[in-house]
Amino acid sequence: MARSLYEWLWQHEFWLPPGITWEDMQESEDTHYPQPRDLLLSIPFALILVVIRCAFERAIALPLSTKLGVRDKQKPKAQPNPVLETFYSRRRKNPDQGELIAIAKQCDLPVRKVEKWFRRRRNMDRPSLSKKFCEACWRFTFYIISFFTGLAVLYDKPWLWDHRECWTGYPQQPLLPSLFWYYMLELSFYWSLVFTLPFDVKRKDFKEQIVHHAATIFLISFSYCANYIRIGTLVMVIHDASDCFLEPTKIFNYMKWKKTCDSLFMIFSAVFLISRLVIYPYTVLYNTYYYSMEIFQPFFGYYFVNVLLIILQLLHVFWSCLIIHMVYKFILQGTMEKDMRSDTEESDKDEEREKIREKEKNGITCFSNVTSNGYIQRNGSEPLNNRAHLANGHTKER
Repeated sequence: MARSLYEWLWQHEFWLPPGITWEDMQESEDTHYPQPRDLLLSIPFALILVVIRCAFERAIALPLSTKLGVRDKQKPKAQPNPVLETFYSRRRKNPDQGELIAIAKQCDLPVRKVEKWFRRRRNMDRPSLSKKFCEACWRFTFYIISFFTGLAVLYDKPWLWDHRECWTGYPQQPLLPSLFWYYMLELSFYWSLVFTLPFDVKRKDFKEQIVHHAATIFLISFSYCANYIRIGTLVMVIHDASDCFLEPTKIFNYMKWKKTCDSLFMIFSAVFLISRLVIYPYTVLYNTYYYSMEIFQPFFGYYFVNVLLIILQLLHVFWSCLIIHMVYKFILQGTMEKDMRSDTEESDKDEEREKIREKEKNGITCFSNVTSNGYIQRNGSEPLNNRAHLANGHTKER
């Protein structure tokens, strides 16, 4: 059964244009084509990247965050409570009102205190500012290396300047060693992001990130197996261009360098919108959909790679809407809004509200105590006593 599945999966009709079979893709001493088994190397390379990342964050990024003044905010800790901790870890981290009332009765605590405990407990699990800084430093380092590696690999390649060259001789396009290692670098990095996804900072677009990583890995893998190497290298360079500006924007935001952060954000926004909404559709989508038809007729691989590229474009549109909204806020307010992808702490506003309530409550108590003693002071005047002095020197009880 496994052999039948293998033979069905690798039918040349799925992977190659009409009229081309696997016999036409046989290698020789001077000619090498992409082999699916090469992709297995990306798994150990990804694990190596994870190890390098851990060493980089501990030895470089974390000490750098301390020197640059990135300090973690002191979070109020939730008091130990076995019942609440069991509910938090085994059932839900954010119970509804009915569950809060039931838990409060079980613990013999006020509902407000139980709600406050869950809020503080959730904030304890949220990543610290130094963790966000280290993660941004690692991604920035990789994107810079990857982007300039891509430029170094592609600057003398004809398809970088003439996009029709992506399909000249397809699919019998030999695999150059530089292209192989560039592909392995990118694929290994995205596999490493998948491996560390449960431990990385979770943002509001967490689901979109999963879709993005899955689509990227499928796209890189399929383009390698089907020898879409040339179009694949263009996709990777275009994506790395804007990411080189995103991560330093986060870094300066964590450092509280507002002006530098705002400037980099505007540069990132311009590069992202131009590269993802203009260059990518023309250089990649139009190229793959239209120029490729000048060489071969549509087949399964043609439709599949275009679906993956369109999924990436839809994600580009989603993130572009977020960026445009942030730019709009920046123009109106004169400062960059907080990253809408970030999951901010709940305690900030809620704790302030509670403090205001307590102050108001204390103020009312003091006022009632003062009035009960008959002691009211207004506009800095002398206090009024219970006994008023009359003009004839006698006193009158109030």
